[in-house]
Amino acid sequence: MRRTQHDRSISTRAALVSAARKLFAARGYQAVPADEIVRAAGVSRGALYHHYADKQGLFRAVVEDLEREITAEVAAALSEAPDVVTGMGAAFEVFLNACLRPEVQRISLTDAPAVLGWQAWREIEAEYGLGLLTAMLAQAIEDGVFHPMPVDALARLVLATVMEAAHFVAEADDQDAARVQVQQVLGTWFATLVRTD
Repeated sequence: MRRTQHDRSISTRAALVSAARKLFAARGYQAVPADEIVRAAGVSRGALYHHYADKQGLFRAVVEDLEREITAEVAAALSEAPDVVTGMGAAFEVFLNACLRPEVQRISLTDAPAVLGWQAWREIEAEYGLGLLTAMLAQAIEDGVFHPMPVDALARLVLATVMEAAHFVAEADDQDAARVQVQQVLGTWFATLVRTD
């Protein structure tokens, strides 16, 4: 069967994102020229500029690809948990594990804010993490598990806190010790959200 133009476009974008993700993870955005990406992807330089305008546009696609993957892992942890409190703990564990992966540290935590700018990076984080977090917190409040409070404000504050925790662990000289500290502090904070009456 002949592939349609749409199929070829999807295939080309996937090849570019896959090749760029490996190269950016290994050496960082600044150290990888566009020509090397197109060679690794097996496409023409024109294909890169047709689909992504420039290397930065491709980098954003790589960041979003990574964020989709992490969000799916977190969502799976939530769905498998027996209750929302256990789910929050499991989701946070999965998220921290993801943030300790070298490619996530290099692409999402280090290069993304610098290459895309703080505002664009926050928009991506919000698009992929905030919706899931808001739904989870809203359900916990609706079920009477958490104290009633404004969900949107709570979700934004939790997201900001969790992102800062990820940076704290990723940048620590002793990541294991930093992780224990973060889990202790966040566990204590999240426990205050749970209704005991």
